[in-house]
Amino acid sequence: MSEDIFIRRARIADATAISELNNRFADQALMLRRSPEMISLAIDDYVVAVNDRGHILACGAIKEYSPSVAEVAAIAVAPEAHGKGLGRQVVAAVEQLALKRGISDVFALTLQPDFFQAIGYTRVDRARYPEKIRRDCLGCARRFACNEICFARRLRADQKEVKTASTEVIPFRIRAA
Repeated sequence: MSEDIFIRRARIADATAISELNNRFADQALMLRRSPEMISLAIDDYVVAVNDRGHILACGAIKEYSPSVAEVAAIAVAPEAHGKGLGRQVVAAVEQLALKRGISDVFALTLQPDFFQAIGYTRVDRARYPEKIRRDCLGCARRFACNEICFARRLRADQKEVKTASTEVIPFRIRAA
């Protein structure tokens, strides 16, 4: 049995579901909590993977720090959808969003270093991104005990583009378990 999964830009109506998915991992201290209100304020920065019934299976966002630097953030994949390539697809969609905004330098702070290494990111010192430290890290409750690892990637204008329809929906098939 196959199921259609679509990667698309998030909508305001998705904010609660994105928050719930994100906070499943926040409850395990793997991500920072995000309220539906926080997500709604930044909804244009989010992409989601949804099944053909509209259920959000994965999400991710871009967080801009300067005209050329942004964080690939809030990458979450529902446990029931792990291992199907959704994380990779969501990151690719976030990278395409970065390129459309003229951003070529992206980074991620993560507790999942193997994932980012596998998709072509390189481990770097977080001090390379003082914008991130000033804006987010100094006020974070974990600032004195942060164990996130920083990975970066330089995007190229000729980078293989994720194919999108005019509505910015990327369909692909996965095998249902």
